[in-house]
Amino acid sequence: MNQKCVMIIDEDLPLGEIANASAILGITLGGKLPEAVGESVRDGAGNMHAGVIKIPVPILKADREAIGKLRLRLYERQFGDLTAVDFTDLAQSCKTYDEFIDKMSYASELNYIGLAICGDSRKINKLTGNLPLMK
Repeated sequence: MNQKCVMIIDEDLPLGEIANASAILGITLGGKLPEAVGESVRDGAGNMHAGVIKIPVPILKADREAIGKLRLRLYERQFGDLTAVDFTDLAQSCKTYDEFIDKMSYASELNYIGLAICGDSRKINKLTGNLPLMK
């Protein structure tokens, strides 16, 4: 199976928040897919460097409404084998993880500002093929 990963970030966020959302999605994705991270490597001077993800991760842009619709599609059975992690404005506003857990327990509507998806490239292309790169 041909594997692919993408991130979709809210195009209206300020640069610092785009960077923050991307970092959080990447860390979360790495925790869900540790096998996607390569082994540590040694440089020519003999210094060790931690492995990085083995496949490219393009960062795409969309508005919050499109990201929310995409997140809902990922709950459909046909996309159940894809790995998806999301990031909301609620999560971004919390100062502690306990605060996040508490607020999520009574949140009925979420505003997604970022989404990362890994898995079969055909399925990911079907979901995100019309989205432009973040530049």
